[in-house]
Amino acid sequence: MVRRHDPDRRQRIIDAAIRVVGEKGIAGLSHRTVAAEADVPLGSTTYHFATLDELLVAALRQANEGFAEVLDGSGVPDDTEGDLAAGLARVLGEWLGGERTGVELEYELYLAALRRPALRPVAAEWTEETARRLAARTDPVTARALLALMDGICLQVLLTGGEYDEGYAREVLARVIP
Repeated sequence: MVRRHDPDRRQRIIDAAIRVVGEKGIAGLSHRTVAAEADVPLGSTTYHFATLDELLVAALRQANEGFAEVLDGSGVPDDTEGDLAAGLARVLGEWLGGERTGVELEYELYLAALRRPALRPVAAEWTEETARRLAARTDPVTARALLALMDGICLQVLLTGGEYDEGYAREVLARVIP
């Protein structure tokens, strides 16, 4: 399909990269697989993203928006009167109870920063931004501890295939909050 004027092409390439990683993992990502998935010429992927790391950075940025939307949509960061531990446990339940593939994808991209230094600044930005959101309800150190604990809970559920236990999450999150 020839598209002379295609202002959405870059976004379609990012969306295609996310689908490819979701289906085949990061190892299955190439300019060629993304071009085929996005139905664009191979040259379009390299025009918009010279390296796979650039494409992964864009994909990680977009994937990171998923949890931020759930957190912001919950109202927990702004609810100064509500039970923070209960609110965060509920948010994790919504996050893990949704499209599990999306959650797995976000963590796969996030953890890819261990081996791909180009992704580290994006992972750090996500951590800082999410900690900032949580710090609106508590101090910055506690916010980072809550974030680390929430990541740990999510990873345990994803890696073991277990069910999310909101009561357990609420209890352990409450232990971190002063």
